[in-house]
Amino acid sequence: MEYLGLAIALLGASLAVGICCVGSGKGTGMVGEASAGVVAEDPMKSSSCLVLQILPGTQGLYGLVIWFWAILQLGIMGGAPLALTWQQGIAFAMCCLPMGLGGYFTAIAQARCAAAGVSLIAKRPDQLSKGIMMAVMVEFYAILCLLASFLMILFLTQAIA
Repeated sequence: MEYLGLAIALLGASLAVGICCVGSGKGTGMVGEASAGVVAEDPMKSSSCLVLQILPGTQGLYGLVIWFWAILQLGIMGGAPLALTWQQGIAFAMCCLPMGLGGYFTAIAQARCAAAGVSLIAKRPDQLSKGIMMAVMVEFYAILCLLASFLMILFLTQAIA
């Protein structure tokens, strides 16, 4: 019972990175599938396709940032973990929720845009920048999720201390 709150908080942080990475893995796979046909027809387009495939992978990185920030704020890295009540643990886990859910769904949405960009460069290779811009527009919302989770963790940790 002594570490129940901390365990719940760690579960929230772990889900943030895990769910984001699932979305990123699925997203990069979707763009990879779309790219395979284009590269089979014209191998010179592989680098353009790779640029588009990388984009949905950023959400996994953002989830990792939130996980790392959470374990730092929880005192795990410093060797003096916070003693949280179960209610505080749930609150901490909820702080990680925007990144987890937002990261998953934006990775999938960004993958769809990037796959459309792959279709665009299949016919018009000179239009890569437009394909990138379509996919990057979704990135803004992943960054908002990152910011929301980051600030909520910071403010909750300050309130607990």
